[in-house]
Amino acid sequence: MVSSRSNRVLTISPTAILRDCYPKRVNREDFARLLTLEAQQLLASVGDLDAKSDVVKLVSKLRSDGHDAGLVASVLSQAKLRRRARAKFGEFADSMLFTEAGLEQASRLSVSALHAGRFRAAGIKSVADLGCGIGSESLALASLDLEVHAFEIDEVTAAAATYNLAPFANASVELADVTKLDLSGFEALFFDPARRELQGAARARAIRKFDPAEFSPNFDWVVQQAQNRPTGIKLGPGHPHEGIPEASGAPIEAQWVSVAGDLVELGLWFGAVAREGVARSALLIDSAGRHHEFNSASAAKTSAPLGELGRYLYEPDNAIVRSHLIGPLAESLGLRGFAPEIAYLTSDEPVESAWLKSYRVLDEMPFDRKKLKAYLRERGIGILEIKKRGADIVPENLRKELQLKGESAATLVVTRVGDAHRAIIAESRKP
Repeated sequence: MVSSRSNRVLTISPTAILRDCYPKRVNREDFARLLTLEAQQLLASVGDLDAKSDVVKLVSKLRSDGHDAGLVASVLSQAKLRRRARAKFGEFADSMLFTEAGLEQASRLSVSALHAGRFRAAGIKSVADLGCGIGSESLALASLDLEVHAFEIDEVTAAAATYNLAPFANASVELADVTKLDLSGFEALFFDPARRELQGAARARAIRKFDPAEFSPNFDWVVQQAQNRPTGIKLGPGHPHEGIPEASGAPIEAQWVSVAGDLVELGLWFGAVAREGVARSALLIDSAGRHHEFNSASAAKTSAPLGELGRYLYEPDNAIVRSHLIGPLAESLGLRGFAPEIAYLTSDEPVESAWLKSYRVLDEMPFDRKKLKAYLRERGIGILEIKKRGADIVPENLRKELQLKGESAATLVVTRVGDAHRAIIAESRKP
């Protein structure tokens, strides 16, 4: 890719440039502009973009300073991406380049570090990052002194990865279709199959793909490669359990990862990077950065014992829910469910766990909108958190119907208790 600037003289208003920046998909020409010295200096000087009004003023200033309209749009679009990227990369985002789709699919740095740690703990020295995106996994691997061979099929995304990995002499990036590579020479593999359209219109690119057969590369092909050497595969957390391959010889570990309650991924681990005796795992990185893990040696789904709704209600973390580990967690904590296939737990005495959001049950009643509205109004409950499981409601529509008034706060849980739909009024318990 050759860095270049447009020589066209453009008369474009600041608001027109602004429209290009919210958001803007980086194409080849846009990215080439970002690699020029002028663009790098502008990007460093832009700083934080707090509001559109600030950007309008900034666009006017940059245009009056003689900067090309296309360059200004590319720089400001990249500045917006950097700001969003801080949620995943922290302060490192300010020295990286991104694409819209690449940032969307990139792992958080804290999660990539865990991936890299698995390879290092297994004594692996070299990893092929196959479908490296903007390079988030390769960054973590390279920072642990592993030799990284990164491959990406999209030209602009590969250029971003090359920029981001430039500080590491032990990392290289190549533009390639990984399905055309001879992978036999690599010690270990890491895959992050693209779950969005790689080519075509921007609208198509925004559509997330849920069918593994439509992943790029194809999921079955990826699993086939993983049978031959230590391999990690990053997938969306909603990947179906029936789509997880069964172990045949070498172990396979499936781990669902939650970051402060946000379920971010399912990782499949093969061979030496899978842990013996762990078939399913839930990992929670809490808001303080602490790690909590709950594991099972079995891939079979087990349910929590059922009983009456008690004085306390618990909402398990989504990593526990998606990993089908509610039953083992309930057993370990002495909890029970109160309806089949409903991912809530209950107890008569309070239980504390990093895996649970805890509520004290105040009342329970049949789910009747008119009676519920009267109940909440009588008690002056105007601040209401609405949760649902196993109930066909839209929380925001229900909120409008209830016409809440008052200063008191509560949590409403609409779910099944036994075989009946019920409304549970509760209050949150802080740990």
